[in-house]
Amino acid sequence: MDLDQLRTFDRIVREQSFTRAAAYLNITQATASMRIRALEQLLGVSLFVRGRQVRLTDQGMTFLPYARRIIGTAQEGREALRRVERGRVSVASLRTLVSPLITESLLRFQEKYPSVDVVVREGRQAQIAAMLHEREVEMGILCWPNIDPLVVDLEPLVVMRERVPLVVSPEIAARLSSAPTIDEVLALVPRVISLRWWQADPETAAALVRLAQTSVELPTGPARRLAMKGEGLGFFVNSAIAEDVAAGRLVEIAPADFEPLHRDTAMVVRNLSALERPMLADFVREIARECAKVGEIIDHRLAESIAAA
Repeated sequence: MDLDQLRTFDRIVREQSFTRAAAYLNITQATASMRIRALEQLLGVSLFVRGRQVRLTDQGMTFLPYARRIIGTAQEGREALRRVERGRVSVASLRTLVSPLITESLLRFQEKYPSVDVVVREGRQAQIAAMLHEREVEMGILCWPNIDPLVVDLEPLVVMRERVPLVVSPEIAARLSSAPTIDEVLALVPRVISLRWWQADPETAAALVRLAQTSVELPTGPARRLAMKGEGLGFFVNSAIAEDVAAGRLVEIAPADFEPLHRDTAMVVRNLSALERPMLADFVREIARECAKVGEIIDHRLAESIAAA
């Protein structure tokens, strides 16, 4: 039994596919299959039921937490050796929060720790949860509460609530009444821009897509440009469009029959012992300062968490 076999096993469980797991690991599907066959022969059990969709056997389900524990322990050991050799902090964040939360924080942190390596990774909710679970990063910024069933043991340090306003172009806003209904808005802009700000779409966001004639799902950059051209409307997290609103390129609207939305995000660690490292604790403090500028802090456990660590 080796770590490559265990990592391949874990990745197949996450992807529910030998093909996607092999692509993620940058190996051939034949290599992935060979590793699993060797692992199954060693354990004397079948780990997967093969078919159109790969699923775990009862034996595979039983073995999964032990395999992940071994992977996590090996990763912890590797990280410990790296820290001895050279100072290093690693964090992962939702893509939309890297710029508003980490840019200025990193500049201040590097002034204090000029020789420390800093790794900042970005991704979607599931990717960040996986990086935390596999101990690729020490701290994560993700939607809260986390509902990923594979990663449940996360400790929140700071929880931030950010507005998610509905925005349109200035030209569209000028044609609306002072208190428009959603029907009035959709009569002018029938296309709704769907952005995955949440783990599960709130009913208000889902209802807007249902009411629209058409919808399009886009990354933030193209979505903003589409809205600015008057070709769509959508709910944007405030930090993504604050500069555009201030410059008049986009306008917030509040239809009387649609309630306002928000998104909660949190800085989290797998274990409070991570804050025993002064440099990580300092970086977290710096990011917390930016959180207070971007949104409303609704839960702040940082001081007590550092004391507990």
